Order: sequence, then C-alpha cells, then structure tokens
Amino acid sequence: MAAAEEDLAVETVVLAFAADPMARWTWPHGHQYLAAMPRMIRAFGSSAFSNGSAFCTDGYAGTALWLSPGVHSDEEELGAVIESTVARSIAPETTAIFEEMAAYHPTEPHWYLPLIGVDPAHQGEGHGDALMVYALARCDRDHAPAYLESSNPRNLPFYRRYGFEPLGAIQVGSSPTLVPMLRRPR
Repeated sequence: MAAAEEDLAVETVVLAFAADPMARWTWPHGHQYLAAMPRMIRAFGSSAFSNGSAFCTDGYAGTALWLSPGVHSDEEELGAVIESTVARSIAPETTAIFEEMAAYHPTEPHWYLPLIGVDPAHQGEGHGDALMVYALARCDRDHAPAYLESSNPRNLPFYRRYGFEPLGAIQVGSSPTLVPMLRRPR
C-alpha cells in the first residue's frame, strides 16, 4: 500500500473511532483525539501496511489492519504515543490496560486484529462484513485462530456473528471495558 493509501486507511479508522468509548476515555477532547489517534493507529497497525495485511473496501469506506502470525505492533512507538499524549491522571491505568491486553493474547500463532473501522457515513452498508469475511477466510486457510479486543460493547454482536468468543474483560480504574475475543479456525 502506498503512503497516500495508508493515509486514507488511517483517516477511515480515525473517523470510525471518533465515538469509541476507550479511544475517547483516553483522549476526551477532540483536539487531543485528532492529534493522537493517527499516531496510535500507525503504532498499532503499521506492520499490517508493510506486511500486506491492511485491507480496505472500495473508496476506503472500511479498513481492517490485521497482523499475521509472528507480526507485532510497534511496541516502542505505542509506548511513545501513550507517554506523550495520555493525561498523567490516567497514565497508570492505560499502562495496566496494555499489560492485561498482553496477558490475553494467544501464545500460539494467530492473526491479530488491532483495528477495524468503517467511516460512520458508510456504516450499515456491509463494509465491516466484507472486511471480516475476507480476512477470516485467510485465517482459516492458515488454520490459525483470530484474536481481537473489542473497545465498544456495541460491536460484540458483530464479532460473535463471526465466531469470536469473549475471553474475559479488561477494566482498570475509570476505564471503559475492553473485551478480548478469540475465534478458532474453521
């Protein structure tokens, strides 16, 4: 994916997460969110761009950044984004959330979906479904599980429809609940 295409994909995810409970708890003011979220998306999902596992629907209405088995987020940049953008009052909670997220990650080779989003102007048009069907077919061909954390309770039925099952709940201090979910290959 070319740099300009990456920018379009990142912009879609920024729009999709504008009302996300965890993202807006982390950056409650619009200017904070708009400054930090593109950096967070790139730290979480830049490996998807470089490894050919960033998927977009027509017109970049939907974007899914998948990390294939053995590929990881940029942990150093994630730490830098958190350290430089998160309010000191919630920094310890944010760190604890990331520690709990790491504890839930499968130890076996798996596909990880750190970010999926559809531009709110195009939600309900099947973009999320198309992205999920395409990627899960690849997971199944690899005989690998798929893992994600849902940061919005409204999305749980969507993920369950595709076979993801909750593994628990992550909630620290004043944070919203994050739900780690796993789908076994079919």
